[in-house]
Amino acid sequence: MSHHLSSPSSAVPAPLPSLVTRLRAAGCVFAEDEAELLVATARTPADLAAMTDRRVAGFPLEQVLGWAEFCGRRIAVDPGVFVPRRRTEFLVGQAAALVRAVPRPRPVVVDLCCGTGAVGAALAAAVGSADDMPSAHIELHAADIEPAAVRCARRNIPPATGRVYEGDLYAALPPGLRGRVDILVVNAPYVPTDAIGLLPPEARDHEPRVALDGGADGLDVQRRVAAEAARWLAPGGHLLIETSERQAPHTLDAFRRHGLRTRLAADEDLCATVVIGARPGTAP
Repeated sequence: MSHHLSSPSSAVPAPLPSLVTRLRAAGCVFAEDEAELLVATARTPADLAAMTDRRVAGFPLEQVLGWAEFCGRRIAVDPGVFVPRRRTEFLVGQAAALVRAVPRPRPVVVDLCCGTGAVGAALAAAVGSADDMPSAHIELHAADIEPAAVRCARRNIPPATGRVYEGDLYAALPPGLRGRVDILVVNAPYVPTDAIGLLPPEARDHEPRVALDGGADGLDVQRRVAAEAARWLAPGGHLLIETSERQAPHTLDAFRRHGLRTRLAADEDLCATVVIGARPGTAP
């Protein structure tokens, strides 16, 4: 199973052995689990056959199912849209702790390079679970350059939760947010161009290149985000970017060169690394 989707909690029909055999022959390591998910999600036998054909053809399981499990929620995943990774749940957790620490009501949160909107949606839900800060009190904004991702994100972040914009990084955001953002959370592409070919086929062939390719060293988009972050962050506001352990020292350097105080957070179990930068000053 590509990103550790959990089997549905309700009882599902036992998948046909032939379905499991077919999935295993196609290289699906978790064939039994995937078969259960396909059977449980399909509405008709014809639907199951079509979904199985797509999975065997190499499409990501989450795109075939139409959803991914992320932070305990089902996130809609449309064809051709970047699939949220389990390691990014660590980014959400780090951001949620900082949102709760903002010393004023209705903190402004921006999910940049939002893809499906999974991070923003999960963050709103996580913070909203606290009795003293319902999600309706968060001013949530999300943006992505890919039209398909924006359409998908608007399904996961409905108007009652936040607003989703289409455009290139900060250019997509309303100018009125400049200097007001308390938490800027970013899962920018960070795969080096030459390493794209080494990715699993389901990512390489079925996710948008713009969501994967971070340039020669993987850090082009991260540098662009860091360069303008201080202009958009409120005093005391935080920028959080997911990166790799190997790239983290360079991400930290980019943050520092643009005036942010930095620290590193990591989770070995999830193989997750997050660089956190703060704009100097105190939140009013």
